[in-house]
Amino acid sequence: MGKSSQQLNAPLLGLLIAALLLWLMFLGDVPLRDWDEGTRALIGREIYRTGSWLHPTIYGEPYLLKPPLMDWLIALSYKLGGINEFTTRLPGAILSACGVPLLYLLGREVFRHHLTAVFAASVYLTLLPVVRHGRLAMLDGMVNSCFLLLLWCLLKARYQKHWAIGIGISLGLISLTKGLLVLPLGAIAFLFLLIDQRVKLLSNPYLWLGIVLGNLPVFAWYFAQWQHYGNSFWQVHFQAQGWQRLSNAVEGNSGPIWYYLLELLKYSLPWLWFWPGGLYLAWQRRRTSWGCLILIGTIVYLGIISLMKTKLPWYIMPLYPFFALAVAVKLTQLWEKRKHYQLNLTVVLGLIAVAAVAGCIYFILTEPQPELMVMGLVLAVSMGFATWLVKQNNRKFISVLFIGLYLTLTLLMISKFWLWELNEAFPVKPVAALIKKHTEVGAIIYTSFSYERPSLNFYSDRRVISREITALQELCLTQPYLLLDQATLEILQLPSSIALGTAEGFTLVEVVPREAYQ
Repeated sequence: MGKSSQQLNAPLLGLLIAALLLWLMFLGDVPLRDWDEGTRALIGREIYRTGSWLHPTIYGEPYLLKPPLMDWLIALSYKLGGINEFTTRLPGAILSACGVPLLYLLGREVFRHHLTAVFAASVYLTLLPVVRHGRLAMLDGMVNSCFLLLLWCLLKARYQKHWAIGIGISLGLISLTKGLLVLPLGAIAFLFLLIDQRVKLLSNPYLWLGIVLGNLPVFAWYFAQWQHYGNSFWQVHFQAQGWQRLSNAVEGNSGPIWYYLLELLKYSLPWLWFWPGGLYLAWQRRRTSWGCLILIGTIVYLGIISLMKTKLPWYIMPLYPFFALAVAVKLTQLWEKRKHYQLNLTVVLGLIAVAAVAGCIYFILTEPQPELMVMGLVLAVSMGFATWLVKQNNRKFISVLFIGLYLTLTLLMISKFWLWELNEAFPVKPVAALIKKHTEVGAIIYTSFSYERPSLNFYSDRRVISREITALQELCLTQPYLLLDQATLEILQLPSSIALGTAEGFTLVEVVPREAYQ
């Protein structure tokens, strides 16, 4: 093995191991969340149970919203390891973690020094949203990895034409994972091909061979859906699920045009401080491959999602690889020049350290949470040490940031607090156990809770449908099972009913027919 090969393999292997540890540790220790995780689990379980791989269903009804690649992988995971939280999240977590070494490989292709590639992958590894959403049974982390594979193959094909096959295969994988998202991501790759004159692939026969091979399964699956469901599939899959999100705020998920800039501000510090400088350097070197790639990816993708009417936090995920590349460029400049660092960098890192200390004090004085206290302490010490190194004009502050953030994220993922959305509503497992114990398989339960929760449906193995009080009053005459909070139970005053049990403030009621009661 040559020296250059060893230089490539050592950081590649280290980054892969670090990513897998962070993405997989204690992966199944917290329940599935609504909406996406519960939905993916329900569909994967029905595929596993029914064997209907070509036409997935949910609650026995056709599921037409998303392509099935992730659902197939989850069903396969259930077949190999049983049905639980870990196996539900495992396929997406492994594939998402692969994005870290893939970004390193991409960086090796576009940057002159391998150090910048290491920085880019390390920034991506220590971004909270990338780790969190990658650990969930969602589609976005897997899409990122497929997109990075596409860009890497595109750059490799400059010197070895057969790598262009991977471009088409990657496009097919994205299409089978998240459908129409392939259009903006494919547009970024195509624009890069047109603008960067060093990449000439349009006449490469391997590119078109890859597109045919990669998209043959996509066309076959879409044709099978159209043949089975007719035009209703196109209306639901493309119009309701895809195009409508561009022009309308689906299910009230709206936000201002700067919504995703706020997401970056909330979750990407301290790396956000280096991002504008990295973008400026990319603009200065826009005629290079790396400058062109960063600018096209950032401007095109951030522009598209900012103009969309529907706003959801995970839509930003494909921006993070370009974000990490831009930050890495600025970090490399700071590492190599070793000039006096700006005062505002000291202020930013110092404020993060102070905020971490304040968090520790808060959790000590209010409700002690040992995991969060230790996590805050690690973050405070690392940010404080990095601040001191910056004041000493010592470039090793960059290494301290990487190590401190990785340790902080490790402690967060070990705890049960990394999935904080679970605190937004009642815990589903005790309620699901109550329903499962007292109702038969296939029963439908109506609840007074304000919305339907796929995670509750998954754990109870029953469908629990939300209804308003007026509808519940009518359902009392025909439906045997109601799941009611105390206030609704008092309002309805059901004389001909049996309380089967209570969990998390909800009572499961079996309504007895009046003739039986009499």
